[in-house]
Amino acid sequence: MRRFVPPLVALLAAALTVAAHAAPASSIVTRTFRSPALHRDWSYSVYLPAGYNPEGARYPVLYLLHGNAGNANDWITQGRLQLTADALIERRDIPPVVIVMPQGGTDWYVDRKEKMQSAFLDDLIPDVEAHYAVSNQRAGRAIGGVSMGGYGALRFAFLEPERFCGAMLLSPAIYANEPPSSSAARYVGVFGDRQFDPKVWHELNYPALWRSYFAQPLRLRMFIAAGDDDLSIQAESSALYTSLRRAQNPAALRIVDGAHTWDVWRRLIGPALKYTLECVK
Repeated sequence: MRRFVPPLVALLAAALTVAAHAAPASSIVTRTFRSPALHRDWSYSVYLPAGYNPEGARYPVLYLLHGNAGNANDWITQGRLQLTADALIERRDIPPVVIVMPQGGTDWYVDRKEKMQSAFLDDLIPDVEAHYAVSNQRAGRAIGGVSMGGYGALRFAFLEPERFCGAMLLSPAIYANEPPSSSAARYVGVFGDRQFDPKVWHELNYPALWRSYFAQPLRLRMFIAAGDDDLSIQAESSALYTSLRRAQNPAALRIVDGAHTWDVWRRLIGPALKYTLECVK
């Protein structure tokens, strides 16, 4: 005699069976720690890929820096980074990767208003490596950023190429000369004590690091991209790309339709991740 199973019970049983066999989802977590360089608590968000195992092999790690008017979570809420990374990992276009997104304020990732450069290099990276199963080797680390974060990512790439194997620069605010009057770099109180000081800007800008970077043997592959309506930045991005290629540094350039907005960066995150993370092992 066949037993009657109420439809609702059957549906619940089927759902539980599917859930039991479903792959674990990726997650976003937040950690706060005490930064000696900043003399305060500092937070960062972390993307952990599906199936993240803290007891297993160390994962490659990507550090992403946000822009001047944003915060760490913009990568998730505006950029849809979690969805994009999930899809790329599922298709095996990129390896399972841990992505770290610190809160950068408006410090442009230099040691001026606060010691944000020191905090990132000396405090945050060691804290991440102590609390998450991520690589502590150059071949397992990459860095990236958007706008102000692209400025910071390029500086860190040139400053310490022994730390990172690749960089992704989305609409990087990297003005080889002086930033235009519309740039936040002129108004945030970083590049000058009371008003913008061109001398400080040039001392901290990437051309000042060019010679030392190319004097050493390591090279970072660099993905550089911008919107075609972002006139100054797309021109600076193209110039950087050309200079890198002429110096035989691996690089890719994408100029897409759009301006200095998350609509552009959302479309670029996937190609940027694929290109940049080809360097990790």
